[in-house]
Amino acid sequence: MAKKRPAAKTAKPQLHNGEIPVVGAREPCPCGSGRRYKACHGAAAAHAVTAHVQRPFEGLPGECDWVALRELVPAATVPLTLKGGLPEGVPSVTLVTVLPMAWPALRREDGSVLLGLQNDSSTGDLGRDMADTLERALVAEPGTPVPARRVPAEGPRLQDLLDPDGGFEPVVHTGFEFWIPESESAQTASPEIAASLERANAAAIPTVKLSGVDAAYWCETPDKNHLRWVMPHAEEKLLDALARLHAAGTSSLGEGTRLVGSFRAHGLVVPVWDLPTGVGADDVEKPAAEFAERLAGALASDAPLTPEERRARGGLTNRQVTLS
Repeated sequence: MAKKRPAAKTAKPQLHNGEIPVVGAREPCPCGSGRRYKACHGAAAAHAVTAHVQRPFEGLPGECDWVALRELVPAATVPLTLKGGLPEGVPSVTLVTVLPMAWPALRREDGSVLLGLQNDSSTGDLGRDMADTLERALVAEPGTPVPARRVPAEGPRLQDLLDPDGGFEPVVHTGFEFWIPESESAQTASPEIAASLERANAAAIPTVKLSGVDAAYWCETPDKNHLRWVMPHAEEKLLDALARLHAAGTSSLGEGTRLVGSFRAHGLVVPVWDLPTGVGADDVEKPAAEFAERLAGALASDAPLTPEERRARGGLTNRQVTLS
């Protein structure tokens, strides 16, 4: 009996890295190599996911405000300055906390770029994910959103694309009307964007950036108000300093306020104060500035913590929550 002739193999199209979709780890790699995905292009992807960068915004102007806008502030915008200036046909690049339908970025009809901050990271390095999105947004067709994708294992980071001397001045908004170009109105937006705008505005917590200290944000909730303050100091040193002030009874921001704990976000510590409902942002400007002076003194101390200060520190760390 004659042997069956093996079927002719059809050549598989070779895909570029940016075109290769994510498939199951044991499935054939879509690149056509014949190997399983986990042993081919999936290996680089798996490494990228586990290579977590603790401080993705380190080295950028306004690192503390980057963290605040990523984790705490509902609606804000910041003009960004690129190294070497803007490409031809791109009048501006603006960082925004979030975009409609959670788009990573948007190239507007006039060529300007909106870059979203509050999006998931596919690599463990938010700075690299956002740099990839920004580069694609700069060359996208005007009037189109930039979709999410699996970011290549190698590539620039935000620190490679943004001017380190460009400054970082957030503008906090009461709603998300900045999604709509000034030449248009919410009434002329597409039904999807209009619905997304309505939902986002309804969910936004009123937030105000203090003007007298860096990266401190007052917010209003139904039960009480809060001040959340992103600080650049090393975590252990900062917790020691907060404990010294707490034990001395000088950690509050005035009558009825109290330091209740802290967040840990993107490698930085964010102390949080509870405020009475009637205490607004203007009311804590002076107390916050005075607290900053007390904190500077406590940070300068190298004395061992007293038993009371150690107990205060334990209470603060027990109430610490890690956001990212």
